[in-house]
Amino acid sequence: MRPLTILAAALMALPVAAVAADSAVTLYGGYRGGGSFSDVGSGRPIDVKQSASAAASVDFAIDASRQLQFFVAHQKSKFETGAAPAAPASGLNGQSVSVTYFHLGGTNFFDGPIGRGPYVVGGLGATLFSPGTNGFSSEWRPSMNVGLGYQWPLGGRLALRAEARWYVTLVNSQGGLFCSGGCVIRVSGDTFTQGDAQLGLSLEL
Repeated sequence: MRPLTILAAALMALPVAAVAADSAVTLYGGYRGGGSFSDVGSGRPIDVKQSASAAASVDFAIDASRQLQFFVAHQKSKFETGAAPAAPASGLNGQSVSVTYFHLGGTNFFDGPIGRGPYVVGGLGATLFSPGTNGFSSEWRPSMNVGLGYQWPLGGRLALRAEARWYVTLVNSQGGLFCSGGCVIRVSGDTFTQGDAQLGLSLEL
């Protein structure tokens, strides 16, 4: 199932009670970097190239300063293994890969009511890794994000959000990832980490 299809289904599944006062839908555009795997044969790093990202969130109020948030963030990128040839990592160089986060968490505004000023954000959920190369399967792993943001009301029901988030995905360093007919890649450590900066346009419901 494509990430945007999953996002649409998840948003439609939210209870009607969530659409209440101080609820909002936000669409983000940003830039994400970081994240590396390791070739099982040579130990060479296989990086996920930094690239543009897109995200969406649905927030609804818990109290005067806090919101519950459902957050999905998607990055379409490529594997990057460097110039030196090595098998099998060299065969992945330049091949596409998508990294998508599905998180449930919240926001907490520091200086007053929801919708204005600085806030801290975070969530827990899962990461979907989707290689675009034949012979490689998609993988789900547990993950989390934490970040800082600032929201500027623009008038009416619109607001601008600026955020920086850090993502941590827990993986099995002893096993293989993307195995389809044989494990080709294993994780170089216990975690896969990324960070991004993004701007969002928020609509109050």
